[in-house]
Amino acid sequence: MTRALALLLNVAHALDHLFLLIFATAVAAIAAEFGFARWEDLMPFGVGAFVMFGLASLPAGRLGDTWGRRRMMLVFFFGIGLASLLVALTRNAWQMAAALTLLGVFSAIYHPVGIPMLVQRAKNPGATIGVNGLAGNLGIAGAAIVTGFLVKWIDWRAAFVVPGLVSIACGFVFMRIAPHESEPPAARPRKAGTGLPAALLARVFAVMTAAAASGGLLFNMTTNGNAQLLAERMRGVVEDPATLGMLLAAVYATASFAQVVVGRLIDRMSLKRLYLTVVLSQVPLLLLAAQAQGWWLYVALIGVMVLVFGAIPFTDAMIVRYVDDRMRSRVAGMRLTVSIGISSLAVWLLGPLVKAAGFSTMLFVLAGVALLTSAIVSWLPGEATVARAQAAPAGAAD
Repeated sequence: MTRALALLLNVAHALDHLFLLIFATAVAAIAAEFGFARWEDLMPFGVGAFVMFGLASLPAGRLGDTWGRRRMMLVFFFGIGLASLLVALTRNAWQMAAALTLLGVFSAIYHPVGIPMLVQRAKNPGATIGVNGLAGNLGIAGAAIVTGFLVKWIDWRAAFVVPGLVSIACGFVFMRIAPHESEPPAARPRKAGTGLPAALLARVFAVMTAAAASGGLLFNMTTNGNAQLLAERMRGVVEDPATLGMLLAAVYATASFAQVVVGRLIDRMSLKRLYLTVVLSQVPLLLLAAQAQGWWLYVALIGVMVLVFGAIPFTDAMIVRYVDDRMRSRVAGMRLTVSIGISSLAVWLLGPLVKAAGFSTMLFVLAGVALLTSAIVSWLPGEATVARAQAAPAGAAD
């Protein structure tokens, strides 16, 4: 894979996450225009994007393996760009909900298609996933800063139009530099020594899906709520929307580098032990953030997001380590459908939960979610068990 193509696939990851968080970042401005007294009341209308981000991953992954990953990435670039332009044309909450749901359909393509395409010939997949994760989280940072400035200088509609046009332009570049596939991944011959026995693969799949679902709840609640959390806890210290956007972007940019570090460690350490360390470390920082105000909240939030982002590479690393490339898009699609379908509830619950109980309660709940994730990860097979299973002759008992 050429460096230009790898770069464009990483840019696609950044765009994917950016699009999903524009609404959450601009929700206060949109709510005011649509006649809502509180942003919390508009927030549930964005849940369709995250539901489809999960549900549409299954057909996207299947098409990536059977129809071709290059073709599906073209659908991603052009589809999500046009859907974003459609969001900018909406005039009420229900139109917004429908357009965001369509955007979610196209956003579902990247993870089960783009990441397997990126790592299919990678020599150090952990490091490749780490850099890709950095790109995705820089997209989250971009959502905070770009949306903040566009809302301030123009309006919230521009926050959807500008990235939409960028995505369409990237689609044309991808069309030129991505080589045509001679055959879809599912048609390639199986390589010796790949994959796991069915029983152990089912166990790994159950762990990665359940851990991704609980971890996804934490990810979605924080990334969708952080803009309003900062606005509330920094009141009287910093109140300018553009400045708050820059502060939040700095949090995400700093936290994004955790994925590069974790990705490199995945290539060198026990995946299970490293994963447990990251998720257990989330608990005390979430408890601290629940009580902090002002700049102390900001410091605690950096720590929380470093660990939340640091947990992201593990599920993709498990797929690369344990699943044959011929079916990685389908396995990723199935995992995303279940895990994101569950974790998308966070977007629907965020507004009502914060309105009823406040951000402190939300952060206490998320500390419990982190404990649940660690319990799930503890069931992951150890390295020795996996090595024995992969070394066993085909058809041997687990």
